[in-house]
Amino acid sequence: MNTQRKINLNLLVQLCAVFLKLGPSTFGGGYAMIAAIEREVVEKKKWLDRSEMADMISVAGSAPGGVAVNSAAFVGYRMAGVIGAIGAVAAITLPTFIIVFVLSLLGMMFQDVPKVQAALKGIHAAIVALIIVAAFKMGKRSIMDAATLLLTAASVSVLLFTQVHSLYLIIGGPIIGVLVVFVKRALGMAAQTEKEDNENKQEPHFPEYYI
Repeated sequence: MNTQRKINLNLLVQLCAVFLKLGPSTFGGGYAMIAAIEREVVEKKKWLDRSEMADMISVAGSAPGGVAVNSAAFVGYRMAGVIGAIGAVAAITLPTFIIVFVLSLLGMMFQDVPKVQAALKGIHAAIVALIIVAAFKMGKRSIMDAATLLLTAASVSVLLFTQVHSLYLIIGGPIIGVLVVFVKRALGMAAQTEKEDNENKQEPHFPEYYI
């Protein structure tokens, strides 16, 4: 019993340490943090595999709340239950809250300084790059056939060129996915729902995700 408690406590400490580092060391929040979370959770700690990471992103993006916080809750609960989820969420949010609070006070004092404005513009550009990397890696896992490619293109088009709320896409995506799989199986066609991992395929190397 004592050994099990030590194991659980050690895992909880590791969870908190990982997300405590991620919170204040990544800029952009949300999807901009996905690449860094994957680096820590999948590549370093091996807590999730890539297919589970893709599922986590889908759940975190569909559920109410911030993607990064939802991801922390997902990983924490997956590894250490409710206590793990609470610890991971607290670890990823508390340092950021403190930093944003301090920056908001300083921002009111220095918001008109040209160098501060230039620095913020640089951060904006870097955040765009982080989101593109996250979208690319998500696309590799999620787009597996013509149907998913068409659904992705249609969703992007709707978001860019119409006023349709993203909630309808979140609701409609699973419904269309189930219908496509049902129709394919009814016609005797193969209905792939997960992308096969190629262990021998070398993953492209991305630069460090922290700014």
